[in-house]
Amino acid sequence: ELQGKAWNSLFLGNHDQPRIVSRFGNDRKYREKSAEMLAMLIMFQRGTPFIYQGDEIGMTNVDFKSINEMRDLEAYNTYERFMKLGISKERALTMVNRKTRDNGRTPMQWNSKQNAGFSNAEPWIEANPNYKEINAESQISDKSSVFHYYKKLIQLRKEYDIIIDGHYNLLLPEDERIFAYERILGGQKLLVICNFTQEEAECTLANINEGTVLISNYENHKPHMMQPYEAIAVLYGE
Repeated sequence: ELQGKAWNSLFLGNHDQPRIVSRFGNDRKYREKSAEMLAMLIMFQRGTPFIYQGDEIGMTNVDFKSINEMRDLEAYNTYERFMKLGISKERALTMVNRKTRDNGRTPMQWNSKQNAGFSNAEPWIEANPNYKEINAESQISDKSSVFHYYKKLIQLRKEYDIIIDGHYNLLLPEDERIFAYERILGGQKLLVICNFTQEEAECTLANINEGTVLISNYENHKPHMMQPYEAIAVLYGE
């Protein structure tokens, strides 16, 4: 609806939201795949994408063990409201864990050193305990990492005018598993397909043999089938 009228701001997460890979993806078995899928989803749409710090390395929500580990006043108020409703402490903590804004406010995970390399001083909130496995230093050295996938997407935005100027059309609006859209510019069409589930999902949209795969988070593709959290962008036309 903004086509020809305005320029959109594209984002999935910020300091007031949980981590996108935990909220929309799978932060366990498919953390990397779902983080890459979400990256393609937003980077190839029409508008200016905003990447919240840590999303480019696939940072996740925190598994807070106690309400006392949180700092968000909203989390404390919600927890107290659950207590008054008679909800158990365990269930209340689980529900607050999923939504608390503290998930997006823990220190940036720079490396595997003390406080995730954020500071030598005690931070206002503890770093996510998984910082030793998920951090910028390790991602930069790994060419197959989420970080380098973001770099590839940004490079493609700079190389292909269709990603910036192409008309946007949403496809399969009723599909609860597949998020698909196309960008059209002149004689070119860019088809983007994202599987939002951890299961294989049938999708007959893409005929890869007729186009050029610009980028995907899987090396091998199944005919008319999207693998768990698979994302693929196919360019048609010269």
